[in-house]
Amino acid sequence: MKTKPENDTELRIKINRETARLPWAELERHFAQGSVIFVSVELDLVDVAVRVSHDDKESIVRWMAEGKIAKVNDEQTQAWTAAQASLWTAVVSPFVLVQPEKSKLH
Repeated sequence: MKTKPENDTELRIKINRETARLPWAELERHFAQGSVIFVSVELDLVDVAVRVSHDDKESIVRWMAEGKIAKVNDEQTQAWTAAQASLWTAVVSPFVLVQPEKSKLH
């Protein structure tokens, strides 16, 4: 469902307030359910969450084609588990968007 642009500010503020840094260990159960989406550090996590909530297929398909967003894979989970990584998270039901800290590589 598309939301009017004037509502973006409120949605952006809501998502920003709910964005948190969480240990990967707390996110693993969501990964097991297939609902964790990796967001490249090249993108703004809140912007991606807003576009996902608006079902902006054009942006999502483009980012997927560019490898900037994708379902989290086993290789990433193993690296994050080994590093006891914490990730920035934003929830856009039913998805949990995750992004490594910009100062660290994924």
